[in-house]
Amino acid sequence: MSLRLDNHLSKCELCPRRCGVNRAEGEVGFCGAGAETEIFRYAPHHGEEPPLSGTGGSGTVFFSRCTLKCIYCQNYPWSQDGRGDCYNVAGLAGIFRELAKTGCHNWNLVSPIPWLAQVEKALEIARKDGFSIPVVYNTSGFERIEVLEQLKGLVDIYLTDLRYSRKESAAEGSGAGEYAGVARAALKEMWRLAGPLKVDSKGIAVSGTICRLLILPGRSEEVIENLQWLSDNVGNDIAVSVMAQYTPAHKAVSRKPWDRRITEREYDAVCRAVERFGFSAGWVQDFEEMSPRNLVGFEMKEGPGFDSGK
Repeated sequence: MSLRLDNHLSKCELCPRRCGVNRAEGEVGFCGAGAETEIFRYAPHHGEEPPLSGTGGSGTVFFSRCTLKCIYCQNYPWSQDGRGDCYNVAGLAGIFRELAKTGCHNWNLVSPIPWLAQVEKALEIARKDGFSIPVVYNTSGFERIEVLEQLKGLVDIYLTDLRYSRKESAAEGSGAGEYAGVARAALKEMWRLAGPLKVDSKGIAVSGTICRLLILPGRSEEVIENLQWLSDNVGNDIAVSVMAQYTPAHKAVSRKPWDRRITEREYDAVCRAVERFGFSAGWVQDFEEMSPRNLVGFEMKEGPGFDSGK
């Protein structure tokens, strides 16, 4: 199956920014991605939604680079500053094989947009070698519909954010004022491609769509607005994952109201909305007054390296 994703290396238009740079010749655009895949960490992850983590863990690959510049990003050392190691396609395929060998239930691609051409080739190699587990497309939601259409047959599960409903918040928080319209259109396309979440006899996800909604300080109303939009435009049978884990990080530590955790009042308002709009599939994260000590990407042990790929 040829998705022609290689075309984007000579003129990169993978994300809505459509920089048009020739990455094959060393040019870089907004995200800073070049021609060779960059990865910060990869390992089984047991802290994702239950159908993804299961008992064997979700085979998570934290790719470097990102198409957003979130001021509160916990992963900024690799998503924005570019920390990580370079892998060729053979090395990336080796990572996929290793994660499958350890018993992970899926390949969980975290912010893979800049690396889709390389991912496509690496998955083809891994599958030819006899490894085949579902692919989770773990995204901020800032996606082009035209690119999502090309992922049909490559991605099984969409794990997407719906983070803002208002232009001002998206511009201030992530440097993408157009986020809400783009992410909503992308989510509708993901729903068309994958539909509702489906699990096997053991409760492990095999296909479908999960929408994450992160409650941001001072912006709980935007989560409620997005819940209403989901109910009106997608339906309340979509699996939603309401996240209360916001922790000030990066530039947010010195900017109000981004410099605080969410309040219990903000949390309760969102929980009531989930019930009011009739969402029954999914999860609501427990409210915690204290910030979590560990950040997943930093605390995960790095998987064994592949000399042929670095």
